[in-house]
Amino acid sequence: MEFRLSDKSLLPVLVALLLIGSCLSLGVGAMAIGWRDVLAGLMHWSWPGFLSLDVPEQYALVLGEIRLPRLLLGLIVGGILGLCGAVMQGLFRNPLADPAIIGVSAGAGVGAALVLVFASGTALTTVAGGVLKQVHWLLLPVAASFGGALSTWLVYRLGDRGKSVVMMLLAGVAINALAGAAIGLLNYVADDRALRDITLWQMGSLGGATWGAVAMAASVLLVAGALLWRRAPALNALLLGESEARHLGVDVARLKQLMIVLTAIAMGAAVSVSGMIGFIGLVVPHTIRLLRGPDHRFLLPYSVLAGGLLLVVADTVARTLVAPAELPVGILTALLGAPFFIYLLWQQRRQIF
Repeated sequence: MEFRLSDKSLLPVLVALLLIGSCLSLGVGAMAIGWRDVLAGLMHWSWPGFLSLDVPEQYALVLGEIRLPRLLLGLIVGGILGLCGAVMQGLFRNPLADPAIIGVSAGAGVGAALVLVFASGTALTTVAGGVLKQVHWLLLPVAASFGGALSTWLVYRLGDRGKSVVMMLLAGVAINALAGAAIGLLNYVADDRALRDITLWQMGSLGGATWGAVAMAASVLLVAGALLWRRAPALNALLLGESEARHLGVDVARLKQLMIVLTAIAMGAAVSVSGMIGFIGLVVPHTIRLLRGPDHRFLLPYSVLAGGLLLVVADTVARTLVAPAELPVGILTALLGAPFFIYLLWQQRRQIF
């Protein structure tokens, strides 16, 4: 017997949890801020001369320049991870599917690592390194997105243009291994500062949130999310099987190509601003599917909301668990997601073997 929530009951629950999680994220941290001061601080930061509010200036600065962009970036990145996970699981018709299996995260990691190493000035020439130092803030998301798209294209080509799911999965394993070797080589030639940046970036963190990163990631989520949601009926048809989907008028090969390209771009943007944060794309869509069903018209937007909620809560816990230090949020999501993945693998072992 399956437990399903209706659309009218699940949506208010997600919205309410998002509001609660957002308030906790803004108020909790090395500097604890009460909810009244959170509202007053945000108003004072937004409109300094609009109201005469009795709130410390440091509260407004911390909230407006550090915690608010971090909160928004967590909501957006979590939403991208949940969205891409739902698309990949529908495309492969397998709850074990995750964007990382086709090499998106690993490819984005190679692109970002290249920029971080070369910007240190130790690779190639110091002149080239000096130039990259000035523009690496712009090149990092571009290189990460390009690396994710390139690795996905290679997987698509090696996987017989998406005609065989098994071949695509095997190609994704190969590309992940190649990307891991490339990152290891870059770690070897990096100086101490670049090595630390790469290591922390691979762990995943929202600590570097800026308003520019929020704007870039939000733009990608809006565009990619709208395009993917328009293909929700085609993804529903694909759940019946590729032959059945073709009989219903779906161009399966084109659909696979479009889904993979959009997922690569969205994941590349997310990884570029937050590092490698795993398992949200695995846990969230599977949970929403159990609660609401497999209809992608609801699964995709709800996965965005639930992904943002999960990442914000995980980031809040990561900031407070070892305060005043900060635990990389990627470690926390891995501790949550790895047992969940083992559970799914245990459930599906007979189907796989």
